[in-house]
Amino acid sequence: MLTYLYADQLESYPQLKHTLFRDRASQFRDRLDWDVKVDAQGYEKDQYDAQNPLYVIWRTAQGIHGGSMRVLPTTAPCMVNDFFSDIAGGKITSPLIWESTRFCLAPNIGSEAGRISAALMLAGCEIGLNFGLKHAVGVFDPRMIRIYRNLGWSPEILGSHGTGRDKVYVGLWDFSEAVRFGLAKKAGISTELSHHWFNRAFGTSFAQQACA
Repeated sequence: MLTYLYADQLESYPQLKHTLFRDRASQFRDRLDWDVKVDAQGYEKDQYDAQNPLYVIWRTAQGIHGGSMRVLPTTAPCMVNDFFSDIAGGKITSPLIWESTRFCLAPNIGSEAGRISAALMLAGCEIGLNFGLKHAVGVFDPRMIRIYRNLGWSPEILGSHGTGRDKVYVGLWDFSEAVRFGLAKKAGISTELSHHWFNRAFGTSFAQQACA
């Protein structure tokens, strides 16, 4: 199921927190060989995890991490502005544009990878539509281009830097009901259930206020 938790709420789900940050270390340090910091607990965390970001998490039936991504408003310090503004053509700062980073899948999900990826992207679309946002912005590597294309939600690429596996892109996504419907279909989740999960986290009144 899709779960939306801010960092301070994640403290109430120790098993979910433990597996999320352990899986991030497994993906970004061990498999992708990124230059990331891993602490004594085996957690991959950076300075943006200290800003009480919103995490979108696919929580398995066992209550552990199946996949996740991290969301922050671009009006706060964020990765695209702090490190990649030259690629993006300048800083992107708007209350209507939020950044999504650290797209991570648990190493043991196997054939569920496509479905969980679609579910996480669906959650990102839910956030955009229900919070009244215009765009999502993100930094990603070449492996993600095929994933986005297969899911039917490719970004507008603002720029890139580097070559080969070290190449990075900055992209901009538009939100729409058509995208939401397509992602729900690929994830095997009804749009009604997806919206229910969102409302359970934020409440209908909060979403309506955010859109005002």
